[in-house]
Amino acid sequence: MKKLQILFLSALLLLAGCAPSINDDEVLQHEDDSEVETSIVPGNRLGESNYRMILPYRTSEARGVITRQVANRVDIDEMEEGLRRHSLDVFNPEKYFFQEGRYLTESTIINLIEELNPGTRDERRSWDREKHEDNPRIFSHILEQNYLLPGEGNSVHVAGISIGIALKSVYRYQVEVGGPSFNYDISMNEMLAKGYEVADTIVQELREMEDVPDVPIMVALYREESQSSPVPGNYVTRTIVPSGSSSIDGWEDIDEEYILFPSREAEDKYLTDLENFNRFGNEIAKFFPNYVGAIGKGFYVNGELQRMTIEVPIQFYGKAEVIGFTQHVYEKIGDIFQNHYDLEINVTSNDKVESLIYRNAREEKPNVHIYH
Repeated sequence: MKKLQILFLSALLLLAGCAPSINDDEVLQHEDDSEVETSIVPGNRLGESNYRMILPYRTSEARGVITRQVANRVDIDEMEEGLRRHSLDVFNPEKYFFQEGRYLTESTIINLIEELNPGTRDERRSWDREKHEDNPRIFSHILEQNYLLPGEGNSVHVAGISIGIALKSVYRYQVEVGGPSFNYDISMNEMLAKGYEVADTIVQELREMEDVPDVPIMVALYREESQSSPVPGNYVTRTIVPSGSSSIDGWEDIDEEYILFPSREAEDKYLTDLENFNRFGNEIAKFFPNYVGAIGKGFYVNGELQRMTIEVPIQFYGKAEVIGFTQHVYEKIGDIFQNHYDLEINVTSNDKVESLIYRNAREEKPNVHIYH
């Protein structure tokens, strides 16, 4: 493995075990037997929930594989962002740097997917519906993230690994090439059973790799949504395998979900939030005849709304109309939406974002940006 060398402002901070205070353009030396590569660590994080990343940015050894394994774009984004979010509890962003996975290669991931799903793709082409549904292809992908800490000799090293395992909630299949597609709903218990099996195998695989350091490994299971879903799935459980161990002792449930507004699920689970959302739409419709309806996405943790994102599509015929509409939306936010969660409203026209209104949790007034 290559070794990263980093210059710190204070050796005293390093010896005390504290995270270094790094200025912009801090120099990193990336050394192996043949080269020295200069890199940069930004001095500031973009926020408390973000990691600093070593530059130039090094992509994963399995870059691009996820797009061939996970069908829904919103699942791809949430799988990555959600894994980083859950890593915050394990690898403190004030101390750790982020890096894409460097150990699980494309061939390793593809081999594990084929090995741990019953039947190869070629074999499945001759299966009937009963055999498909008795042997659904549940395991989709492995996402690896690395977390680095400063070490001796001004170096940074991988001190933690996070693994996300993508698992289907709906298995889509054909019994003949070019024939109709069928959907088989995968229960949570069936999905979890496969996820536990995959997790055990991946941890063993990592521990047996000579170049993988003996560090804590966080493993989280991600339940994908259906291929056409406008909202992503979510992580459902996680575990931490401590350094020195290659076995999983137990799992911690994760209670989070994305909800589409408006929808029957929103009506059944979060009626008050749906009523506020509908009220928002009704207020807009009173004054703007070109309004055709908003689409919202709510993110909930332990049943509490954490973030609401709303897209408001409307046909505009001039910039003044955009400004007037945005002003009207701005004025209605405080009357309708409580401020204990993040709120983001995108006003769009012909697939172009015209304006953005956002309010962070516990802030009183929203921020506005009108695009030119």
